[in-house]
This record gives sequence, structure tokens and C-alpha cells, in this order.
Amino acid sequence: MTESLVTIVVVPRERFSAARQSLDSIYEHTEQPFALVYVDGGSPPDVRLYLEEQAKNRSFELVQFEEYLPPNRARNAGLARVQSKYVVFMDNDVIVAPGWLNALVECAEKTGAAVVSPLTCIGQPLHRIIHCAGGEAHIATTGSQGSAQRRAHEKIYLANRTVDEVRSRLRREPTELAEFHCVLVRTDIFERIGQLDEAMLNTREHIDFSMMVSQSGGTVYFEPDSVVTYLPGPPLQWQDIHFYMLRWSDAWEWSSLQHFRQKWNLTEDEFFKNRYKRLGWRRRMTLIRPWARKFSLLGKPFSIVIEQVLLRLDRPLNWWLTRRYAARSQG
Repeated sequence: MTESLVTIVVVPRERFSAARQSLDSIYEHTEQPFALVYVDGGSPPDVRLYLEEQAKNRSFELVQFEEYLPPNRARNAGLARVQSKYVVFMDNDVIVAPGWLNALVECAEKTGAAVVSPLTCIGQPLHRIIHCAGGEAHIATTGSQGSAQRRAHEKIYLANRTVDEVRSRLRREPTELAEFHCVLVRTDIFERIGQLDEAMLNTREHIDFSMMVSQSGGTVYFEPDSVVTYLPGPPLQWQDIHFYMLRWSDAWEWSSLQHFRQKWNLTEDEFFKNRYKRLGWRRRMTLIRPWARKFSLLGKPFSIVIEQVLLRLDRPLNWWLTRRYAARSQG
């Protein structure tokens, strides 16, 4: 790994069914030499076999775990094996465009940036709809001394705009926010900030990391000449659903929000209160509601009843899955 300037660390995001397409795109569209560490946790047998074959054929390091992994735990497992100047963290549902890595490295080399974020798009067709073009991530303090309130401010630039309509506005520039779909990091920044916070299980981890880098004196840049696309769920294959439900479980979200608030000494404002009320919102939007709509041919009232039944089953099932995972991990 000392021969390459960059090590790419691929980790599971929320499902496994895009793993082949993602890995193939890395090897097809990456001109610059790189080392690859692929962290796999709990993948189904066909994906596990595919990764083992690819690791052998393409000579990359495959780090395997039997259990599902929270993202930062997976990233740290990969980071521990990195010896290069830069590390790229990438989720296993990301498709890269030609020249993506060259542009990230060039930006880091010319600017001295600790972190470089690509232009991250979302969905099909590839590289068309913007998901994140940099943004803002910092603590905003309001009120007078004694009644001051601390809030985490986040703003993502140009989300849901088409690349074509804003292309003339895109330029390399400092930013405050990078997301973990794909991000290049100067490896020695971890000597200052420590490893990624594994108590951030499923939300706010990108804000936490971005603010940690800024707090340590590191800079974050946005590089629009590097383009990647994240392929979101919902999980379409049964083998993905267990991991997806754990990844977006009530327990993981609650724990992450609590830890984030306490770590940064944030006011428990309406943002947190609303998030507590909406625990499980992603499962409802991407699993329960689509399943219920399959019964719409029987009439909308019947579809609504099915959705309500599924919602009542979701919470106890999600609690059981989370407890089962925790027991296995501790065992």
C-alpha cells in the first residue's frame, strides 16, 4: 500500500445489491494508481463470494466481518490498514465518473486541503441530479450569556438541481461540509482528530467529521471536476432488508442524535425534538409505504389499512432486530 498515493476504503452503506456495479465502476473509471481496502460486514453469500473472487483477481485487501457494521466502525477498520498519503472513503452504492480520483488528488495537492468532496449526484440517470455540492456545517450560537443556545447548522448546496442548469456556477472552492458517500481525506488529519467517532451510528456523522476537521485547523474543499453518483435504496432484494432496517433503526438513530448533541453541547431544540418524534421515518418512506401501495388495486382505504398494520408491526420488529444484533455483537 506504500506504492500508491491513495487508498480507497469501500464500506457498506445500507444494502449490498449495488456492490458489483459500484466496484466495477471504480476499476473502469479510475486512471490513477490506487490501493483498495474493501470492508464487508454481513453480506449475503452471493455478494461475499463475488467479493472474495474479486479480491483474489484484482489483488485488493478484503476485510470481512460476520456481523453488520455501522458505517464509522467499518471506515475505521479500513483506515487501520491505510498507509498512503490520502484515503478515500466510499460507500458500496456509489458509481464514479471517469477522472474522479485524479481531480480529488489534484485539488488536495494544490490547495493543501485536509478533505476534498466531489460533486455528489443521486440516482439514475447517472451524474445528472445533484445530491451535494458542498455546504455549511458549524455551530451557531444565539442568545445572551446565560441563555445562549448552541445549534448545529447544516446546509447542503444545490441539492436536487440538475448539473446542466448550474454547471457554470460550479468551481473549486473552500466549503464546510463533506458527505461520506465519497470523500478524499489527508490521512495525517487523523493524528489530530483521532479515528472516526463510532458512537455516531447512522446520522450526523458527516457533520461531526466536517466540524472536527475544521476545529483542528484543517480545510475542506469542494471539487466539481470529480463526479460520483450515489444510488439510494429502497432495498429491492430481500437479502438487503435486514441490514437496511438495522442501519436505519430507531435505536441507532436515537443513540446517534443523543451522542451528537452531548458531544457538541447542543441545545435540545425543535430539530432534536422533531427527530425523536420521527424515529423510523426512513423505513416508513422507503419500505412500509411502498409495500402498502402494492395493495392500492384493492382500493385506497384498503391500502391505508395495510400501511397502519405494517406501522404497528414495524416498531416491535425493529426493536427485536436491534436487540438481536446487540446480543450477537457482544457475544
